[in-house]
Amino acid sequence: MIQPTRGQAKLFGLDPRNRQARMRCGVMLQISGLPDTLMVREHIELFSSYYPAPLPLGRVLATSGLERLANRPYRKLSGGEKQRLHFALAICGDPELLFLDEPTVGLDVESRRAFWDQIRSLTGQGRTVVLTTHYLEEADALADRIVVLRQGRIVAEGTPAQIKGRTAGRRVRIRTVLPEEEVAQIPGVTSLKRVGARLELLTQKAEPVVLTLLQRDPGLQDLEVGGVGLEEAFLDLVQSNDGGEETAWTRL
Repeated sequence: MIQPTRGQAKLFGLDPRNRQARMRCGVMLQISGLPDTLMVREHIELFSSYYPAPLPLGRVLATSGLERLANRPYRKLSGGEKQRLHFALAICGDPELLFLDEPTVGLDVESRRAFWDQIRSLTGQGRTVVLTTHYLEEADALADRIVVLRQGRIVAEGTPAQIKGRTAGRRVRIRTVLPEEEVAQIPGVTSLKRVGARLELLTQKAEPVVLTLLQRDPGLQDLEVGGVGLEEAFLDLVQSNDGGEETAWTRL
């Protein structure tokens, strides 16, 4: 929607502004501007008319979970229901490429998981989904490839495993009488913070660190060792940059 100032981009081998390229895409934006008075069914029928081979109305309603809301006006939808309608409008043209801008904002946990299933179904059909999200769990669960942006610049790119591999690989949580300063000085500990009554530390190799902790504090309690999540890796990647908003772009 923003005119380019420099550089080139191709969409299906065409200029992204080319109508033939755009007709093969679906887009779900955060701000819709949809008329309040039109019913769900009317919105979908209107958007479907813009495409040469749209999906049947019933299939769009079923895929987006709106079958029981087909005759409800837009103004009477909840926030989550509006999100589902925005998704329905993005897929009604049967797109090969789908852009989703923070699509699960406002959805409860159950609805978010159901939405994930729909995205997996689309990618399983050979379609490409470009997803913008601030939910790192969502990116980790869905993405084949993640691009982390900071102030308009790429700071990391790769699979979820590769992104997580760029920071300390293991997380250790403990309850100990040892001072934080002493734990932080144990060889192999790359970072340390207190979470409630426990200490949480990151390390590349957990075994020697845990052995040292047990030797120094035989009464060690609540020991938990696990892998580092995408959130920790994400924060580690952007900590060296000042200001700006972090965004994880994912391609599925």
